[in-house]
Amino acid sequence: MNIIRFLDSTGQISYGERIDDQTARLINGDIWGTYEVTDTTTTIQKLLAPVVPPTIFCIGLNYRAHAEETGAKLPEHPVLFIKASNTLNNPKDPIIIPKVATNEMDYECELAVIIGKSAKNVTEQDALDYVLGYTCANDVSARRWQKDGGGKQWCRGKSFDTFCPLGPHLVTKDQIPNPNALMIKTFLNGQTMQDSNTSDMIFDVSTLISFLSQSTTLLPGTVILTGTPSGVGFTRKPPVFLQDGDHVTIEIEHIGALSNPVQKEK
Repeated sequence: MNIIRFLDSTGQISYGERIDDQTARLINGDIWGTYEVTDTTTTIQKLLAPVVPPTIFCIGLNYRAHAEETGAKLPEHPVLFIKASNTLNNPKDPIIIPKVATNEMDYECELAVIIGKSAKNVTEQDALDYVLGYTCANDVSARRWQKDGGGKQWCRGKSFDTFCPLGPHLVTKDQIPNPNALMIKTFLNGQTMQDSNTSDMIFDVSTLISFLSQSTTLLPGTVILTGTPSGVGFTRKPPVFLQDGDHVTIEIEHIGALSNPVQKEK
């Protein structure tokens, strides 16, 4: 099932099962608990990010080819950082180039895992039982801030406003039995920039969930960004960074396409 979060024609935020780009069946109940899809249809006025996560956990250097293109050694353990909640962005809403981070913004297509129930100390074998579904993510990054402007910590360069578009919908886990067998791509102004498969992950989805849950409660709605494949802008010769007027699309097999324009901060 494709679950969306959206504004209806009255301005109310609702969850629904997507029928098409304009219409959805309303969902009653709590998507983190018991819910049902009703027969009531409504108009989608505006599509929103499918969840408002309590935490956005992010994994760096988790694709073999990406680690190789950056010259980094393959990590022995998942490389963790966190994006702030202000980064959340909706499908079709602009990614804003900060005044303090021009000519350094990069795209990163990522598979986002959405936790459906509280998870703590889970095993790799049981990890997928705690997943509600999956969506597309763009881990937008300000590279100078990531490398030098944040005291050698990645969070600052990853946490400007609008730096985490999510969507276009949440695809429930029953539709994706193996999250590590999905084609994943980025298109910049229609040109293919990243073209890979989630099978290239160093640490698969089950491993990441188990790792993150050790002595740590992953609350319902928690989003895990699972890393980006090769082809990012800063490794290209010459580098390719996001510019005012660009249009970037993240596409993942069996999920769909997440598209956002790029604009300068006013």
